[in-house]
Amino acid sequence: MIKQGQTLPTGTLSQLTTDGMQQHSTNELFANKKVVLFAVPGAFTPTCSEAHLPGYIVLADQLQAKGVDLIACISVNDAFVLDAWAKSQNASEITMLADGNASFTKALGLEMDTAGFGGVRSQRYAMVIDNGVVTTLNVEKQGEFEASTAETILATL
Repeated sequence: MIKQGQTLPTGTLSQLTTDGMQQHSTNELFANKKVVLFAVPGAFTPTCSEAHLPGYIVLADQLQAKGVDLIACISVNDAFVLDAWAKSQNASEITMLADGNASFTKALGLEMDTAGFGGVRSQRYAMVIDNGVVTTLNVEKQGEFEASTAETILATL
């Protein structure tokens, strides 16, 4: 599993935008900026929709006031699902990044097998990335939701 102080692995993430499907290299996406990246096991799932994403929407201004250039949500879903979820949540200030085949999630060592739920998914976590280097990494224990909340991450900045 990736650790604080390490550089993010190289990967490609998808995002559906008004200009169509965009492919982002993680090297370029996270270069020269301070990023809060939080991961959810799945779009439209209860904790993700009722608490995790909404917390980052509500605190987006405060995170940006602390020097965060980009707030991004990553999930092992496709970009179409993440776009629909963002629209349903009015999450315009959050960049929704799809890791459809879980390759980036696996490179981070943060995958989990939820065979009955959907197969390989991401663990729930939040990290602060400064110019591609992980400066904070908060991974949730199974079934918990505290370490990766927007409030917890805001307190670390």
